[in-house]
Amino acid sequence: MIISSANDYRAAAKRRLPPFLFHYIDGGAYEEYTLKRNIEDLSQIALRQRVLNDMSQLNLETQLFDETMSMPVALSPVGLTGMYARRGEVQAAMAADQKGIPFTMSTVSVCPIEEVAPKINRPMWFQLYVLKDRGFMQNALERAKAAGCSTLVFTVDMPVPGARYRDAHSGMSGKNAAMRRYLQSMTHPQWAWDVGLQGRPHDLGNISAYLGKPTGLEDYIGWLGNNFDPSISWKDLDWIREYWDGPMVIKGILDPEDAKDAVRFGADGIVVSNHGGRQLDGVLSSARALPPIADAVKGEIKILADSGIRNGLDIVRMLALGADVCMLGRAFVYALAAGGGAGVSNLLELIDKEMRVAMTLTGAKTIADINSDCLVKLSNK
Repeated sequence: MIISSANDYRAAAKRRLPPFLFHYIDGGAYEEYTLKRNIEDLSQIALRQRVLNDMSQLNLETQLFDETMSMPVALSPVGLTGMYARRGEVQAAMAADQKGIPFTMSTVSVCPIEEVAPKINRPMWFQLYVLKDRGFMQNALERAKAAGCSTLVFTVDMPVPGARYRDAHSGMSGKNAAMRRYLQSMTHPQWAWDVGLQGRPHDLGNISAYLGKPTGLEDYIGWLGNNFDPSISWKDLDWIREYWDGPMVIKGILDPEDAKDAVRFGADGIVVSNHGGRQLDGVLSSARALPPIADAVKGEIKILADSGIRNGLDIVRMLALGADVCMLGRAFVYALAAGGGAGVSNLLELIDKEMRVAMTLTGAKTIADINSDCLVKLSNK
């Protein structure tokens, strides 16, 4: 199969993965309207084409939290990444490291922090939820700090798990789920050999390290459901500051008032995100939410954005709408599932090239040049 885009990697991942894993990463909440809007709204952002500006010296580098990034992209935290390729977090982190961009380790990764951090040169980021078990949170923060993680990405839009209909149909959850997953694995021999057999342990590595016992996929949904904390408030972030003195990014912001609260709290950054359409269906796409948030807090706090980004053109659009850096989630997992770390590396090179085309034809020679002047208009649909 010829691979030229994240969509090609999605098609390849669908063939390779057991359905329960493909639909887990591909699906959203409820009827998935927000998931669709994330892509559709972003695709409707019209860029202003400019020509004859001598674009021979493009520079994609940017600075964020005293880190130099080869392009304004970071890999998002994605739970169970290690189920999509053999020791998937390690492979994805190494690909990001080679490209010179950050990798973000999920709380619910397969590989533990201590397995991934020594394999890369640049410090990785670490993502954390507010959980009822504050002992786990403290332990995770201390381990992340000891491993040299530089930035904490604190996810706030998941006080309860979203209603994800696909998971019940696919075998990720629901009646006879374990048996259905086993049968699916047997009909996908490449994945079964590479990941199912050779990618063990299939464990929630960071949680197991704290509990002192294995916590596998069968515990995943139950553990999350029992430990997410709907009482989360800004005071919980004050508690976290006692254990984390590095840059702190609040992920899951869709409203300008919440963005202003993040500034007042003293966060270093926010991620404009609807969790890839996996939480509250019907909310704004990130592309629609971003401009008013940028109007409210641009310059006071670093603005990152995710949800719906599939290529370098989308990244230029998000930057023009007000983001400083973009985060890739599904796109890199599709590539990881289809081609391992080499797939992620290839995807990042494709994104680099696509950004260069978009920058050349909008007259933006540096990342700082990508702003609202690069836009024609925003659709009011």
